[in-house]
This record gives sequence, structure tokens and C-alpha cells, in this order.
Amino acid sequence: MKLVDEVEITVTAGKGGNGCVGFRREKFIPLGGPDGGDGGDGGSVWIQADENLNTLVDFRHQTMFRAQRGEGGMGRQMYGKGGDDLVIVVPVGTVVHNVTTDEVIGDLTAHEQRLLVARGGKGGLGNMHFKSSTNRSPRQSTPGEEGEERTLRLELKLLADVGLLGFPNAGKSTLIRAVSAATPKVADYPFTTLYPNLGVVSVEPARSFVIADIPGLIEGAADGAGLGALFLRHIQRTRLLLHLVEIQPLDGTDPVEQVRAIERELEKFDTGLLDKPRWLLINKADTLLPDEAEAEAARIVATLGWNGPWFLVSGLAHDGTREVMLKVQAALDELDRSEREAADAL
Repeated sequence: MKLVDEVEITVTAGKGGNGCVGFRREKFIPLGGPDGGDGGDGGSVWIQADENLNTLVDFRHQTMFRAQRGEGGMGRQMYGKGGDDLVIVVPVGTVVHNVTTDEVIGDLTAHEQRLLVARGGKGGLGNMHFKSSTNRSPRQSTPGEEGEERTLRLELKLLADVGLLGFPNAGKSTLIRAVSAATPKVADYPFTTLYPNLGVVSVEPARSFVIADIPGLIEGAADGAGLGALFLRHIQRTRLLLHLVEIQPLDGTDPVEQVRAIERELEKFDTGLLDKPRWLLINKADTLLPDEAEAEAARIVATLGWNGPWFLVSGLAHDGTREVMLKVQAALDELDRSEREAADAL
């Protein structure tokens, strides 16, 4: 199933019920007076996050949502019933934009977090509110207010601890298969991955993290080339990036230039991405003899002037992958400790 991670929907809150014009008419009460009740409020529209969902694909089939309208007021000062609220369920990690104003209404990052996106109209007033010493038989009431209507853009950003970066065919899908229970499609042609895959890496009981296999990027991705910026947004929330590069690309390009090309795309899309912790994984070491692989890896690192952690691995042969995942878990644990200490210091 193709991941639909950006959709537009229209939401309409319920109209308030009209106020009632009524008069009390009972035996032995000749001057009963006005008793028209108020209309009920219209239902509001809410968006709620659900951790059990991971795609916006259902919104391809339904894009219009309307909450229930309020009932009209009735005689004997009876209020109309308010309309039921409408709750639209979306995956955790959904950002809600107002299309008209291009503003962000909210960011749903926790399970069952709610966001009010359209408020229901207030019910109208019945004629019992208009009686006075000079107007004892008012025949006026007010209509219910219209509910708010908005066109929204829902944008899903994956919530993963670790993101895999790299050109098409760098071996990201093979790596995520090697270190988790995820089973993304793997083949010997570019762009095998057409949507992000999530895998849970469990290094030991009660110690695990989520890794995202981001579709391969090419030069110009930030401007929409290839799979484009559609998937660059998915790495914005990751805490650590693993930058995969093929030790000997099939197309004969230099691995160093591939790394630099992706760095340029990250900087163009969001300069903050280059500030994230990023480790270099030189993949497919099994395609060369051990001595040749080590020499080529050393050349790549030296030419790049890489100062961060780097590893020579083979996702297909599972060489070095376990060690990398253990180091990733340790780095995430350290980030957690730092964040807790910073929170306690406030």
C-alpha cells in the first residue's frame, strides 16, 4: 500500500438550532406569557491522534466531514438538543494546517491528543428572552449560528528515533531487514522503497528504538526531484541519522560525491537537519575483499574529512550491523539522560 502522507479535507461544524417562538397556554393560566426555548449548539469538529494508525490513506476516499447540527428550541422553555461532536482520527505525528491562512493549527504528537478545528454554531434564543414590561408577547427569536467551515491540510511526519539516509540502492531496506522485523521490498534496481518503512530494533528486553527506512534521495530532492521533499520531512523528527553510502556504487559514481550531494539537499530543505547527530555507514563491504574494503572506507572518510562516527558494514551479510545498533541504543540512552537532566534543571 502506498503511503498517503499529505491530504486536504473540508470540515464543517454543526449549525446551531433556531430559537422557538412559543406561548404558555394552559387552563386556569390566562396570562402564561412567552415560553419559547433556545436552540441547541451545533457539534464541533475535533481531530484526535491514534497510535494504532500509521497512514492517511483513508482520507483518499472521504474528504468532507460535517458535525451534527443542533435541534431547534421548543415550547414550555424546552431547549433543543445540542449536536454531537465529530472526532476525526489520524495517526500520531500529524500536523494540521489551515489551507486558507497557511498557518499551522496544531501538531498531534501524543496518543489521544485532541485538536479543535471547527467550532459548532451557538443555538438561537427563544422568545422567552425578549419579554419585558413593554413587550409582554414577544414574537421574535434568533436563528442558530452557522458552524465554522475550514479546509485543512493534514501532513504526516513519521515519529522514529533513527532515520536511514542514502541514495537509491544504498542498501537501506536490506539494513532495516537485517536489524529489525520489518520486511521492506528489496531488489537490485533504484527506488525500490516508494514509502517509508518503520522497524523496531530490540537490542535486549525493554531496550529498543524505532528506525525509519526513508526512500532514496537524489540530487534536487529538496526542489521536488525524484521522490523529492515529500519524504525529506520524515527525517525532521528523528533524533539520529544513519547516512548509508554504497562502498562501490554500481553506476560508477564516487561515494564521496553521493554523501556531499545528500548533505546539500539536507541543508537546502532544512539547515537544522545538518545539526542532528549523523553517523556514516559504508555499506556493502561484502562486495570487496576485506583489505580492499577497509582501504576504500578509509579513503572515503579521509576525503570527506568526516569527524563523526563511521562504520564499515554489510547489511546483506549482517557484518557489523549488530555492533552499530548497540552503539545507536547507547547514544539514544545518553540523549534521554541529557534531556531528563535539562528538564530537571528548569
